[in-house]
Amino acid sequence: MDVVEIEGNNLTLEEVKAVSNGSLEASLSSGSRERMQASRKAVEDVLDSGEVVYGINTGFGALSSVSIGVGELEDLQSNLVRSHACGVGERMDPEDVLMMMIIRANSLAKGVSGIRPGVVDLILGMVNSRIAPVVPRIGSLGASGDLAPLSHMTMGMMGEGDCLVDVGGEWISMHSRTALENAELKPIMLQAKEGLSLINGTSQMCAYLTQTVLNMETLCLAADVSVACSVEAIRGSHKPFDRRIHASRPQVGQSISAARIIELLSDSDIAISHEDCDRVQDAYSFRCSPQVHGPVIDLVREARRILEIEINSATDNPLVFIEEDGASIISGGNFHGQNLALASDSIAIACHELASISERRINQILDPNWSAQKAFLAGNEGLESGLMIVQYVAAAIISELQILSSPATISNVPVSMGKEDHASMGATGTYRSLKSTILLSQVLANEFICSIEALEAIEESPGLGVSKVVNWVRTHVDKLEGDRSMTNDCEQLSESILDGGLTGIFG
Repeated sequence: MDVVEIEGNNLTLEEVKAVSNGSLEASLSSGSRERMQASRKAVEDVLDSGEVVYGINTGFGALSSVSIGVGELEDLQSNLVRSHACGVGERMDPEDVLMMMIIRANSLAKGVSGIRPGVVDLILGMVNSRIAPVVPRIGSLGASGDLAPLSHMTMGMMGEGDCLVDVGGEWISMHSRTALENAELKPIMLQAKEGLSLINGTSQMCAYLTQTVLNMETLCLAADVSVACSVEAIRGSHKPFDRRIHASRPQVGQSISAARIIELLSDSDIAISHEDCDRVQDAYSFRCSPQVHGPVIDLVREARRILEIEINSATDNPLVFIEEDGASIISGGNFHGQNLALASDSIAIACHELASISERRINQILDPNWSAQKAFLAGNEGLESGLMIVQYVAAAIISELQILSSPATISNVPVSMGKEDHASMGATGTYRSLKSTILLSQVLANEFICSIEALEAIEESPGLGVSKVVNWVRTHVDKLEGDRSMTNDCEQLSESILDGGLTGIFG
């Protein structure tokens, strides 16, 4: 199996995903090991000197003014982890946990957190062995790091609590100590600062946002493909996608969207057949789709940029800097996840917009006034309802998306006796954005089902790209031959979209 070196600077979203799903292993680089050893020595020098430094020999948060004796420092770290491991709610998916762990390891590998290399070795050993501590999802405020989720992760490293272990593709629950022993790994005995370094970071937020961004890149393509199919399904105009229109408003995402759509529509017999029709303009949901999809593409590109910086950043506190004139240990606020929170809130809104415009196209495909076909594409109108409720489901999903798009960042609750008086709520936001991408995929799946059903009733051939999509959809969804439950069709097609089915066709 291929191995990616974890060194804190160059980890990609794709590598995070590959390590979490077991297709790639991870190891700590030699350069990171040296940097970590140097920063650890700086921490030990502080302990030897008796100097009082936050996070090393003090309490935490509002208790930071309390000095802790040398003989109690290991207990301090263990107590920190145990007390903070109080998350609630549904458990994180084990691969989400592994993703969180590899991101945490990469952050610590930068060598400015003051912990031993062996701590990261243990994280990577657990990830490579497919051992995921059981982590309740809810508990992080998106500031002071993802304290509760990362504490549950660290409990697993300490041999406490339960883990899920991938055994032949099935996740099996067992006590953490047993899981470690089976993998020939030893539980960690935390030393000064190490517990704080492990739990004080943005790793849960990054894990959810990584999946969100990767999903959105797939869904932006799927949304453009769905437009092309729907344009052909209503015999719509290709002119709004003309390169010259979009070159006159040179927004990058808009031009990308329009270029994709017009390429998919090339060599369309449907377009030739209605060159002289009296329809002047199509509805906004068709002709303005690049102007709606394009800003989402731009947004996702920016979110990737922010996230790739974040997963290669030191996000704990304090940080240890080794310089020519000695070491500096400085307290700051890199654990604050405002950047991730704002990005995720924006993506949740974007998911609502892409789904909303998709549902409008579904409506027109099912409306005889636009499609010139039977209502709801039913074979026997009245006796059969055809795809009527496919639109209803899309509309219901949009209501769900509207709720999820309410910004998490506006919900600030001061904690820790006012010491931590502003939180990003990014953990909530990033989870919501991930959930939103899944719902968006379901709306787009519903649009594909409707457009392909309509296309097959048109005698002329659609564009070459659209023809490929017709064949792809038909590998997942059978042609409508009388009324039937469409639940499995919609869900399977949605899953295939997120798994990159369209990306496999078009790149």
